[in-house]
Amino acid sequence: MQRIRMSLPYFNAFGWQAEVVTIDDKYADLAKDALLLQSIPPDVKVHKVKALNKSITSKLGLGSIAFRSMIYYRKKVNSLLKTGQFDLVYFSTTQFPVCILGAYWKKKFGVLYVIDMQDPWHSDYYRDKPKAQQPKKYWLSYRMNKYLEPIAMKPVGGLISVSDDYIETLKERYPQIKQVPSATITFGSFPRDMEIAAENAPQFKRLLNPEYKNIVYVGRGGMDMYKAIRPVFEAIKTGISDSPDLFNKLKFYFIGTSYAPDGQGNPTIAPLAKEYGVENNVIEITDRIGYYHTLITLQQADALFIPGSDDPKYTASKIYPYLLSHKPLLSIFNSASNAVAILEEYGCNFNYTYDATEDLQNKISIFLSNLVKNQIEQQVYSKTAEEKYSAKNMTMRQCALFDLVVNGKN
Repeated sequence: MQRIRMSLPYFNAFGWQAEVVTIDDKYADLAKDALLLQSIPPDVKVHKVKALNKSITSKLGLGSIAFRSMIYYRKKVNSLLKTGQFDLVYFSTTQFPVCILGAYWKKKFGVLYVIDMQDPWHSDYYRDKPKAQQPKKYWLSYRMNKYLEPIAMKPVGGLISVSDDYIETLKERYPQIKQVPSATITFGSFPRDMEIAAENAPQFKRLLNPEYKNIVYVGRGGMDMYKAIRPVFEAIKTGISDSPDLFNKLKFYFIGTSYAPDGQGNPTIAPLAKEYGVENNVIEITDRIGYYHTLITLQQADALFIPGSDDPKYTASKIYPYLLSHKPLLSIFNSASNAVAILEEYGCNFNYTYDATEDLQNKISIFLSNLVKNQIEQQVYSKTAEEKYSAKNMTMRQCALFDLVVNGKN
């Protein structure tokens, strides 16, 4: 959703007129943020569809909003494509099962489609992991994904992804699409969002304790991030032992770590903090918060933290709100993640890798110590990088791929 929302103001400038088909938010059970609508141009047509009742479909193991809404997407988009006014269907969502409709629409109407791979769809990553580390209903989702992905991928007209690896994996898996246009395009930086957040700041609950130096991460948790988080907790543990007056002034916040409905998420970071004996310095809030609440919270923080997954294909595609805040930013990734190179282009001063950075724990300790001492200045980033990764430039690249798809008639 965020990719499309940030692209809508720019599609027309690059020769494309977009209409959006989305689920009516009353059928979704995740955090909602009505302020997102303020960034959508008023002339963009938005069509909303229904979804089946989750209390019914979940009994069949199909509580996903993708499955609940699929018949309504099919009906609405059928009515739009019958007009003959559309050249392309663009799927930009992590609710991947709905993408199988692209094959149906291509066959029925001859309209090509592009899929945006923001995350892996069918993946073997969790197959050798203990059951406790696997996502909920993994056995079922793995088998469904394995069946559904080829339905959508084999006839696809083009691919966009936040990671080269995602595209390479798909083209190896499906030889039919080796020659289709593809592009690795990260999410873009959208400064207007910071303005909207600031204009509406009073309506958001403050989550941070101003009596401490607060370091914030907002995003999913999970054991796959432990390799990036462990050296931080080790640094805090050592710091508290050596300089308690200094390090006990720190609070690390991990917010929105679970995709479960509010109040039903299982903590994944707090148990690790307890293992290191730093639970008094770490606060995990599993409930998701709205997008603009996130931006305000980032602004209220003294510093920010982005941990990466131990999956080398993982990319933190939503790093730009952190960069737009210009707060001191500590990032720790697998050295194979493309986020490392992007942060280097920006000129981030505290961008590390858990598998390649020498003396990592000491570097983290120095960062934390200097933060408490107010010896870290606000970050200034490369203007060239800010332009390169702007939402406008990312939209131009999307449209260039659309042109290749429709002109090539894949």
